[in-house]
Amino acid sequence: MAIEEEVAFLEDYVSDSVDHRGVPAGKLSTGGWRSAWYIIGVEVGERFAYFGIASNLITYLTGPLGQSTATAAVNVNTWSGTASMLPVVGAFVADAYLGRYRTIVIASLIYILGLGLLTLSAFLILIRISEQRNDAVKTFFWVNILFFCSLYMVAIGQGGHKPCVQAFGADQFDSRDSKERISRGSFFNWWFMTLSAGITLSFLVVVYVQDNISWALGFGIPCLFMVMALALFLLGRKTYRYPKEDYKEKNALARISRVFFTAYKNRKLNLADPGLGQRLLEDGSSLKCKGWLECLGKALLPGEGGGEPCSRKDVEDAMALVRLIPIWITSVVSTIPYAQYSTFFTKQGVTVDRKILPGFEIPPASFQSFIGVSILISVPTYERVFLPLARYITKKPFGITMLQRIGAGMVLSSFNMVVAALVETKRLEMAKEYGLVDRPEATVPMSIWWFVPQYLLLGMIDVFSLVGTQEFFYDQVPTELRSIGLALSLSAMGLSSFLSGFLITVINWVTGKDGGDSWFNTNLNRAHVDYFYWLLAAFTAIGFLAFLFFSRLYVYRRVDQVQEQEG
Repeated sequence: MAIEEEVAFLEDYVSDSVDHRGVPAGKLSTGGWRSAWYIIGVEVGERFAYFGIASNLITYLTGPLGQSTATAAVNVNTWSGTASMLPVVGAFVADAYLGRYRTIVIASLIYILGLGLLTLSAFLILIRISEQRNDAVKTFFWVNILFFCSLYMVAIGQGGHKPCVQAFGADQFDSRDSKERISRGSFFNWWFMTLSAGITLSFLVVVYVQDNISWALGFGIPCLFMVMALALFLLGRKTYRYPKEDYKEKNALARISRVFFTAYKNRKLNLADPGLGQRLLEDGSSLKCKGWLECLGKALLPGEGGGEPCSRKDVEDAMALVRLIPIWITSVVSTIPYAQYSTFFTKQGVTVDRKILPGFEIPPASFQSFIGVSILISVPTYERVFLPLARYITKKPFGITMLQRIGAGMVLSSFNMVVAALVETKRLEMAKEYGLVDRPEATVPMSIWWFVPQYLLLGMIDVFSLVGTQEFFYDQVPTELRSIGLALSLSAMGLSSFLSGFLITVINWVTGKDGGDSWFNTNLNRAHVDYFYWLLAAFTAIGFLAFLFFSRLYVYRRVDQVQEQEG
């Protein structure tokens, strides 16, 4: 007993975290990689479940539900966009009210309920198809309602789960400890690599079950994995570090909202020190922000009616959030191409030769597993080869900045759309050469292996752009709002899905009116998805140029008195 007390006395504590009992969290007894692996395991199960639904959804919509390609693509984009936008709401609830741990548990239960109802709806559709009942139309309507309600229930569950789990995992590393801070940077990389294993397994197993055995079983397996993920998360409860903000009475969002309100009230006042607003985020290098951002400095002034001024920290936090907006907008534009792999990439794969072994045809959606394979190769290469080389060249501990990492991903994204456009042009030429333009059911004599490069590039884009964006938004928001920071990075992908759906709707209407062949004709041999890919390549290139402009102006927020290097 005396030895335990001595160890407890000597143990260092994490200043901004508590353990499951609400007392200061010890560095030796809580957190670190031990706790992080529990949380990583949870995310592997959740990603297996999510992609078990998302990866092959367009096949289900155009198959058992009988939707057209364009309608199904819009529905998939709308759902995936909603699923990626809802984390903003989930993060708000977590950071403002429930805390990350409780939000994860509640969201997981909603998730499991949605997956269970989704399985039920698929089972009812199978019964309807097999029995061919007289009231089939009426039954189909209500089953459709059940399907879409359960599908969006999954999106709601994911909205609470996704931002909180990753933020909670990163919370297990003390940002004030130099070693743990470097480990946290590695956490984002290894997090993404291990969950990619779950995603790859989902692409191979669940998609095969859905296409060849049963859609009901194909939706039931992700439900079972989600139950297992929740059980694993609860097992690690006593090892976790819980951020102190979960126990604070003063809401971080309320503090920052008050800055904007106070600055607006004081907009007609003059700062006694005109450079005050600038110096809150100044790293000593240049006059990089003036005017609209410096106006927030007026929140430091007492109001005309004697109102209480905001604290320096609150104003700095508000400025940090405002400075993220241009980066977020350019991220939205540059991630529009990412919405295509689960829609048009999959539909294109249906039309070509999918034999990889004699007598065995791979489901087209299973080729998304190459994204995971690429990530499994890219993350160790990035950690063990690229980063040491970058550190040697730049003489910086992190090798390259987070913004440089995101920019590299944007360049790869634009290049990937060029590759996808060239491959689709080749497929259309083959269809025309063999007289298959008006025979959409015939197989185009072109191997599906032609599509592998664009899937491999998607994995590399994830490692650079997606992981870089998540680390950037987690790191640059105020500590109490880190769930919201990760939700912002996810919402960029969600909004890009909505924009993709909007573009598809408009282009389909413009190119298909007056009896013309739409770019997204249900007969893909008469469609021109390649034109759409060229358009997205141009959008991404423009987005990268805008990102380059804003990133050069960006000054990193000081985190725990550590000033990051500039992008």
